[in-house]
Amino acid sequence: MSGTRLDQLIKMINQIAINNPCNGDVAASSEVVLGHIRKFWARPMKKDIVAHLEQGGEGLEPAALEAVRTLQAEQNMTAS
Repeated sequence: MSGTRLDQLIKMINQIAINNPCNGDVAASSEVVLGHIRKFWARPMKKDIVAHLEQGGEGLEPAALEAVRTLQAEQNMTAS
């Protein structure tokens, strides 16, 4: 995966985290972010952002980070 694609994913997920009605409430904001990812992101995008989390998740806003952690847990449950 190119750095440019990853940079775009990080930028997009952070924009979702920052620009939602729950901004300031990390738990509520992460639910909004997670809902958006579930609904609109393609499987490869989800896979790539989870892989980024597994490499440390650098650059993710707190709400985005929590959303990706939840996504990772969901993916782990379906994989087992």
